[in-house]
Amino acid sequence: MEQGVRWNIKVSKETDLNLRTFLGARGAKKGDLSKFIEEAVRWRMFHSTVQDIRERNADTDPNELQRIIDEAVSEVRAERRAKKRADRS
Repeated sequence: MEQGVRWNIKVSKETDLNLRTFLGARGAKKGDLSKFIEEAVRWRMFHSTVQDIRERNADTDPNELQRIIDEAVSEVRAERRAKKRADRS
């Protein structure tokens, strides 16, 4: 993990006990609570972003949306191929 930043968070005793029991049952080691929280935050941010995109595109024609996705994927792949060729040279 990169250099950490300390957070002061407050959760209920029930949540604390449930999470520590959950992690302990899986053989958690020192630092696993922080890793769990970081993963949960990242997942929640990703999930929220996906939901926002779904809502934004709800009225978009599925074929048009697929065309946009395919075009973006093609562009990224072309950029990666060009970068690999440049790195080899």
